[in-house]
Amino acid sequence: MKKLVTKVCCFMVFLLAVSSPNLVLAKSQSSEEHFKYPNPPSDKANKGMARRIIAHMTVKEKIGQLVMPVTHPQHAIDEMPDDETREIIQDYYAGSVIIANKKDPEFMSKYNNQLQEWASKTRLGIPLIISADLEYGTTHNVVQGTTTFPHQMGIGATRSTKVAETVARITAKEARAMGFSWNFSPLADVNTNPNNPVIGVRSFGEKSDLVSSMTSAMIKGYQSEDVITSAKHFPGHGNTEVDSHFGLPTVTYDRETLKEVHLAPFKAAIGAGVDSIMTAHVIIEAIDPKLPATLSEKVLTGLLREEMNFAGIIITDAMSMDAIDERWGSGHAAVMALKAGADIIMATGSHEEQVETFESLYQAVESGELSKKRINESVERVLMQKLKHDLFENRFVDPEKAKEIAAQPDFQEKAAEVARQSITLVKNDNVLPFDKHTEQNIFVAGVTEVDFVASAVQNISEANVTSWQASSHTPKEEEVQEAAALAENADKIIVATYSKSGLPDEQAQLVKELQDTGKPVVAVSLGLPYDVAEYPKVDGYLASYAIDKWGSDNPTVLPALKASVDVIFGAQSGGKLPVTIEDMYPYGHGLSYNK
Repeated sequence: MKKLVTKVCCFMVFLLAVSSPNLVLAKSQSSEEHFKYPNPPSDKANKGMARRIIAHMTVKEKIGQLVMPVTHPQHAIDEMPDDETREIIQDYYAGSVIIANKKDPEFMSKYNNQLQEWASKTRLGIPLIISADLEYGTTHNVVQGTTTFPHQMGIGATRSTKVAETVARITAKEARAMGFSWNFSPLADVNTNPNNPVIGVRSFGEKSDLVSSMTSAMIKGYQSEDVITSAKHFPGHGNTEVDSHFGLPTVTYDRETLKEVHLAPFKAAIGAGVDSIMTAHVIIEAIDPKLPATLSEKVLTGLLREEMNFAGIIITDAMSMDAIDERWGSGHAAVMALKAGADIIMATGSHEEQVETFESLYQAVESGELSKKRINESVERVLMQKLKHDLFENRFVDPEKAKEIAAQPDFQEKAAEVARQSITLVKNDNVLPFDKHTEQNIFVAGVTEVDFVASAVQNISEANVTSWQASSHTPKEEEVQEAAALAENADKIIVATYSKSGLPDEQAQLVKELQDTGKPVVAVSLGLPYDVAEYPKVDGYLASYAIDKWGSDNPTVLPALKASVDVIFGAQSGGKLPVTIEDMYPYGHGLSYNK
């Protein structure tokens, strides 16, 4: 009875506060004084509280909840958020933010606490949802001191939903400790196009059942640790040949293919209780031949809401991407997306573009282009997530605790174990494993991360290691000849190739010139696993799935590269191909060493 009286009193304080702006401002440094988490928490109680909050919000405060700006540091990534970010939070009432590329867990925690402090000092003190892309662990957007896992294609290669769930749990533990409450993961895209320039190793693979089971497992892992998840990119970005960062992709498959292949993982995600779904800047001709999914009412409302019965948050992909911004502009596209059925606009552009987004949405409501009913529906979904994840009472984090939780030794051990399970031994013409106890001359060549691979070889073996790296991903003819000349002194050769779409011809030529030396050559694909199709006569071949299209990972924390070297020197590989490599190696193929 005492608890009930306390809650009633707290709610009466809230009602008094929101009816008196001056009183709210006086109490704004502690939003808990006027917003309390329902006790006991339930969807019904949360919905009631969300609606009471909405009833006391201004139009601008409501619009703020529906825009997710990217934060900007003062100057460099190791500096706190700038005054323009404060303005977006305090003057435009941003309800969520997305963050990219910060220094370490302790700094990240302080950075996120500053953002929440600014939000707490607004009229209603509504907490932020702080988000990031953490697709392969918190390392994805925290530069150091956290845990790195293989990309999703590597997770798919393990064939283990237990692995997928464990990866998600560890990532979520670290994320939540640093103040992140929303992770834009997992990708539910089925990568059916080997030349896909933007998804690739970010996808679990080419089969819907694999992607569906892995997607569901990761959702379970993330949400078990109180992190909001997003299945992306609806209704599927896996069969595109255009990168939506730079152009507007169109897919032409029929509705049956859409349903059976590309929608299946999203259906599984909804069944698993996913909190949110992110849209794709892709035209799906079978549904709407004129507008990309992000702006299409047929896709977002007709397909996702009505046919698939999704009730969670629909968030757009970054609206600054050329697929949207170059054609419709930030402000106009934001209005189109909300009209189509989106709930949150991801405003990742400049400060001026962010302001344009807020003001365009406000004007659309004022003019009646966007109804208040439509806005209230989306605000309710956002507030429900904030209540569900206890952000009103637990918005701040402890930087020291974050530092302790991130990159625990057992987390690192688990990441190394997952990496070994993901490495796929595709071909072995009796050249593997190399003997780590025999002195031999090993030449390591490639177009990226060669120093790391060479160092890993040196650390695991007694070999004499020399290395060579091309000046770019498309080595010049004279560079290829230089590498071949250096390889003449080697007993064995390891060559690392990297593709983010099709393998450049120059890299294929490099491998062939090394083969012409007559020495055993083992190739490791660092990106997509299809590289071997361009140099099929190589003696040995491993797929690591280590580096995505941006090629920006820090190799000193990439377990997949070290695991590849471990397998070369005798560690048992565990991966099975999550894709088909032309007519050479089928889906599910994977070799192992005889014990």
